[in-house]
Amino acid sequence: MADETIDATIPVARPATCVPGHFGEWIQGRLGPEGPVVLVTLACPALCVRAPGDGPGIDRLFPPRAVAGFAAALGLGPVVWPGLGCDMPMGAGAGASTACLVASARGAGWRGAPEVLARACLGAEGASDPLMFPAPDRLLWASREGRAIEALPPVPRCEVLGGFRGAPIRTDPEDEEFPDIADLVDFWRAAVARGDRAALAGIASESARRCTALRGPDDPMPALARDLGALGHVRAHTGTARALIFAPGRVPDGAEAALTEAGLSGVLRFVTGGAA
Repeated sequence: MADETIDATIPVARPATCVPGHFGEWIQGRLGPEGPVVLVTLACPALCVRAPGDGPGIDRLFPPRAVAGFAAALGLGPVVWPGLGCDMPMGAGAGASTACLVASARGAGWRGAPEVLARACLGAEGASDPLMFPAPDRLLWASREGRAIEALPPVPRCEVLGGFRGAPIRTDPEDEEFPDIADLVDFWRAAVARGDRAALAGIASESARRCTALRGPDDPMPALARDLGALGHVRAHTGTARALIFAPGRVPDGAEAALTEAGLSGVLRFVTGGAA
């Protein structure tokens, strides 16, 4: 149960926990001019955080006060936090911070409702991704409030080609300067309900365009999407992840090289979405 106290002062051998990250957001912005910051995350099974791993634990990645508050919010006693193996850099818009917290809690033996874990992550980070839920891309998520506003149908299966561009940018939880996307949320609801992959990619491209216009920096992805025949493009609205959206099996030869030539690093390809 979520409110049980777990004595984790003695390390216990446990199976590895793997928490997948995300790769930017399909859409992100204010839900109305004065509304909360909301998003639909782009689930990325190719990148994850493992616990135990061969890297530092959260007690070396987060301030001591944040880690103590995280443990207390989960009802954990004194904890020996597991080391972590993290596939994605911090500040890349790939969910590393939230995934590290979720993997740490589960690696320490905590079992409880994802809503409880979301609140604990919010307390530690100030803004959280919905990676503690089994289908995070099926939520309209209020990231600064750590809660789901609405459940959504599954995103149709897509192939994603992306990478990272520029120096890491850690999310500032006090930053709420995002464009109004209330209209895009309405469009998203309709398009995802009918499984319209092309429309969803177009909506994602518009969300990325609005974010870039307001927050920068200049982005090569619209031109790459056009040149490579992608359905659209996405970005991490507060990080460095950038990606192109294709129908499955439609990534052209040489596309990875084109992203590298445009200045992206860590180029990868993965499949996201689908009902399963």
